[in-house]
Amino acid sequence: MSSASPRYLFITGGVVSSLGKGLSAAALGALLQAHGYRVRLRKLDPYLNVDAGTMSPYQHGEVYVTDDGAETDLDLGHYERFTGVEARQSDNVTSGRVYERVLARERRGDYLGGTVQVIPHVTDTIKEFIGADTEDEDFVLVEIGGTVGDIEGLPFLEAIRQFGNEVGRSRVLYLHLTLVPYLEAVGEQKTKPTQHSVKELRGIGIQPDLLLCRCDRPIPESERAKLALFCNVDPGSVVPAIDADTVYEVPAIYRREGLDTKVLDYFGLPGKPAPDLDRWHRVVEAIRLPAGEVNIAMVGKYTGLQDAYKSLIEALVHSGVAHQVGVRVQWLDAELLEQDDPAGEAIATLQQAHGVLVPGGFGDRGITGKMRAIEFARTRKVPYLGICLGLQLAVVEVARTLAGIREAGSTEFGACADPIVGLMTEWLHAGTVETRSPGDNLGGTMRLGGYDCVIDPGTRASEIYGLDRVRERHRHRYEVNPAYEDRLREAGLRFSGKSPDGALFEIAELSGHPWFFGVQFHPELRSRPFAPHPLFTSFIEAAIRQERLI
Repeated sequence: MSSASPRYLFITGGVVSSLGKGLSAAALGALLQAHGYRVRLRKLDPYLNVDAGTMSPYQHGEVYVTDDGAETDLDLGHYERFTGVEARQSDNVTSGRVYERVLARERRGDYLGGTVQVIPHVTDTIKEFIGADTEDEDFVLVEIGGTVGDIEGLPFLEAIRQFGNEVGRSRVLYLHLTLVPYLEAVGEQKTKPTQHSVKELRGIGIQPDLLLCRCDRPIPESERAKLALFCNVDPGSVVPAIDADTVYEVPAIYRREGLDTKVLDYFGLPGKPAPDLDRWHRVVEAIRLPAGEVNIAMVGKYTGLQDAYKSLIEALVHSGVAHQVGVRVQWLDAELLEQDDPAGEAIATLQQAHGVLVPGGFGDRGITGKMRAIEFARTRKVPYLGICLGLQLAVVEVARTLAGIREAGSTEFGACADPIVGLMTEWLHAGTVETRSPGDNLGGTMRLGGYDCVIDPGTRASEIYGLDRVRERHRHRYEVNPAYEDRLREAGLRFSGKSPDGALFEIAELSGHPWFFGVQFHPELRSRPFAPHPLFTSFIEAAIRQERLI
């Protein structure tokens, strides 16, 4: 089904942050897809950064990279995993990008000498982003970051209010995600926080059409009636969003509460065919009732915030589902491995692991600890997967210990006698040469987005992928130095995947080891619950074999 003019669903959040607007948008998008409609999801972020690329993961979770090279909010990962619709650069817009465009126009004189103001110039630009780059989608779901009441979010709320007036209310639905907490001390669910949040929203001029209420238990009819009365909505428009033990149950929960039907009824659209959620049920059942369990040691520097590795966690879950096993991630701060304590908890975590994963990262903090984890996995024959920095450090570790290059290192951490890993200064992208230098800005200057990788036949990588050419997403500015390829090959490290021109090394595998891989790209960004990434499924398969050995 398609339509000439898409319908727009604006999803706002109230009471507190981190209620799950991104997951709500993704799950609702998946339900509308299951009805046969085409969907597009996008995120408007009020922060002033131009994009998420220079933000610490502790500030905003992982940076999700789209195929076209955008560094975006992690919610775009939810959108892709739930709907399979590839996000684009146009699907994540920040205040920084909005003001950047407004000021560029002012400098060019586009405003003809007028005073540049939030209204209309900033709000008009936001509306341009909302409606741009759409094709034949039936629905465009637009999540507004932050919480109603945040100062920085006001221009975005004003923009979506204006947008509704301009395209017509018959094509716009406002969904407000809020919280209905249960107070143990009094034994009651409280509606007052939602009432205040909706009052704030209505004060801006937006009357929500649906209330999606996060709660840890069913909301009694009396409380739903109270919410409807004070928030000026129909009682049937108050939809409970009960907590789930896995995010992949959310579409089924929303379907059970009739959220998709309420959206379609609002727009006067048919709900046929009835959505088939069997594959979602199978995923949930596999997560809840696994046939076994494997432990994966995640050795990183942002282990205090699991959202810093959100796509990695989900990729491991997807592969666990494929093998009917639970994947237990054991978080290990790399700096703990730098403390010389062989009987300590960090070493014990590695000893209990059926697989070791070193993810990407930047900076020199925890590098020695990651190298020790790599050495442990290599010498103890534990399955190892290194991603981005995890590949580079694996190459350095092999160079030092097996190839005899004692001074091997990476120029990311300072000058070294043997720069096994160094800064990329140029590479091919879409037929043109990209160039970089050490003095460039940090934001948007990496090798970003999807690039092709050619895989050597007869290698384990070829066996895993079943293809001789794949496309994977990148986010890095350092690369393995090809000058050392021969010496590393002699030590048993083979670069089984390279860029089409052979200049950049993408995949490394170690001979004589049950499963030892490093990849320069981020395979986790292409993993889906119904299509797990082959590298992760192979890694978990190796971990299952390891579990049987221990």
